[in-house]
Amino acid sequence: MRRVFVLLVLLLLVGCSDNNKSELNVLNWSSYIPDEVIYDFEEKYNIDVNYSTYSSNEELLAKVTSAKEGTYDLIFPSDYMVEIMKDKKMLEIIDQNKLKNIGNLDSKYLNLDFDKGNFYSLPFLAATTLIVYNTEVIKENITSYNDLLNPKYKGEIVLLDDQRIIIGASLMALGYDMNETSDEALEKAKQWLLKLTDNVKLFDSDSPKSFLITKEVSIGLIWNAEAAIAMKENPNIKVVYPEEGFNLSVDNYAILKGAKNIDNAYLFIDYLLEEDVMKKVIESYPYCNVNKKTNQILDNTYLSNEASNISTYNFNRATLVKNIGTSIKKYDKIWAEIK
Repeated sequence: MRRVFVLLVLLLLVGCSDNNKSELNVLNWSSYIPDEVIYDFEEKYNIDVNYSTYSSNEELLAKVTSAKEGTYDLIFPSDYMVEIMKDKKMLEIIDQNKLKNIGNLDSKYLNLDFDKGNFYSLPFLAATTLIVYNTEVIKENITSYNDLLNPKYKGEIVLLDDQRIIIGASLMALGYDMNETSDEALEKAKQWLLKLTDNVKLFDSDSPKSFLITKEVSIGLIWNAEAAIAMKENPNIKVVYPEEGFNLSVDNYAILKGAKNIDNAYLFIDYLLEEDVMKKVIESYPYCNVNKKTNQILDNTYLSNEASNISTYNFNRATLVKNIGTSIKKYDKIWAEIK
């Protein structure tokens, strides 16, 4: 009888412990934080992380806009989307005093134009978009976006399913800034993309590397971390920083207005700012690291990888995606015609 009583008490205690668990509702890019990191955070702080994903900034905005306020606490918008959401009064001001690890951030990713002073956002990771190709199949030396128009590459290309990045690439191919909004430039960009789509097998932002690794395609215009992983799987894959230029996307921590678990959001941000934790993130998803202390403990596999660890020279050649206001409707129309 005593054993039964003790068992009942233990079950009640476990039930109480579970009921006392708090929550954090995260909306983030797919393939961005390893499960191990989330599980460790949950264990350390006794917090359940409800984790949802998106594949583009436009999908992020749509999900947040259509959801009831308080559905999500912490999001990871890119540069221009921070500005859009800030202007729409969708973001909380970040109290930097609550983040003891904030000093770990590399200053070159702070105080950027989309959020001067980092009142509403802090950098999490940065990404570039690169051309990659399998030299076993492609014997020509690719250096330019315009090289992708070669009719020999019909059905050989995977592109990111991201209108700002891909339309931006077409604009750069034509000598324009990737944030150009003039009707003349965008019409030329559309015609350029219509030519390119003859060579495109598919659009994919979740795991474009997979199609390169399985050799279903031989060329990609993809995120740099995806390129780095593909290179690791197949040494014949070569990475190219296009001669016309390329984008730099800074993805950021941001807390939504109406967040129900703000204190937990700060805990999660500060946890990810720890150099050892960010090392695990970078080793799983080798994007551009924004944590200067993590750089001190990363091994040479990452530091010497030209796709992951962007050089100062290429960093200075990159262009941030900017908020283009109502001109986004022009991009929407082009994207609908392309896809």
